[in-house]
Amino acid sequence: MLRARMADAPAPLDAPEPPRQGRLVLAGVVAAITLGLDLWSKAWAWEHLREGETVTVIEKWAYFEFGFNTGSAFSFLRDASYARIVFILVTLLALAYMVKLALTLPTRWRSAYVAIAMVAGGAMGNLHDRLVRVMELRGESRYGVVDFIKVYYWPDKPWPTFNVADIALVAGVALLFIFLTKHGDAVDAKKDAAKPAA
Repeated sequence: MLRARMADAPAPLDAPEPPRQGRLVLAGVVAAITLGLDLWSKAWAWEHLREGETVTVIEKWAYFEFGFNTGSAFSFLRDASYARIVFILVTLLALAYMVKLALTLPTRWRSAYVAIAMVAGGAMGNLHDRLVRVMELRGESRYGVVDFIKVYYWPDKPWPTFNVADIALVAGVALLFIFLTKHGDAVDAKKDAAKPAA
């Protein structure tokens, strides 16, 4: 029992860390899988659901139903002419921040790099749609994001339609929040220890 507890104990801050290259490879693989699943599922929805077909996953609870969101989450700024540029810029800034985290966070914790990759993969998936996916709405060609997962959290009360990228973004942000809550002090201590003495 004592040996098991010692094995679970975190390594001291001055212990050697795994090579960053390995963590970056892990992040790259997870981000690529996330992006691939998102783009594949959106292409399927575009091809099979765009004409109005609905696929029942769980009767009364979950369906695949086509949606085209020209805004952001919950259709925020859906009709604003500047929305697409704003969302593209915000996404690029978020991706730049994920890259910074991947290049600077301590490599002791694998979960941080999985979280970064999920956020990056989801962000790239929705960015792809904002850059290339066009549909005619009310006689006007509009860029937007394909959504197709519709879930009812209560009878006749659907959650706004979403996609695989949205799932990855929410899961990645949640995992990153848990990581920072649990290990934020250790990360800060590591940074302070690396600073040159005044």
